[in-house]
Amino acid sequence: MSGKYDSVGLEIAYEEAQKGYDEGGVPIGGCLINNNTGEVLGRGHNMRFQKGSATLHGEISTLENCGRLPGKTYKECTLYTSLSPCDMCTGAIIMYGIPRVVISENETFKSPGEEYLKTRGAEVVVVKDDKCINLMKQFIKERPEDWFEDIGE
Repeated sequence: MSGKYDSVGLEIAYEEAQKGYDEGGVPIGGCLINNNTGEVLGRGHNMRFQKGSATLHGEISTLENCGRLPGKTYKECTLYTSLSPCDMCTGAIIMYGIPRVVISENETFKSPGEEYLKTRGAEVVVVKDDKCINLMKQFIKERPEDWFEDIGE
């Protein structure tokens, strides 16, 4: 299945990643778009450093910013993320039954969550987005200790 809203979703994920970087945080962003209507239900970015949070990764922030939604709504959506989702974010995707995940890049970090999502029936699409790759590489070079903290190493 291809997504007619992929270019919009990927651009929002990048915008959110850049916003996170500009705020002094980890440059990972995302958004949730309804596949039927094209409505952007929420968007967000990693807020761990900005809010002193252990869990506000980009995908979690995106879901948080969606607010409460009926369970069936998630099953009609695509989650766009600027980076391969970690185990925690993968769990949230599975928990809500989001059927499709579009990842801007997995060159700087590839989570085993990608394969696990597939085994759970989700469609996983990886796009090699140079803007996201370069932004993440810049962050990792500038702040390696913060990057390792973010991924739990």
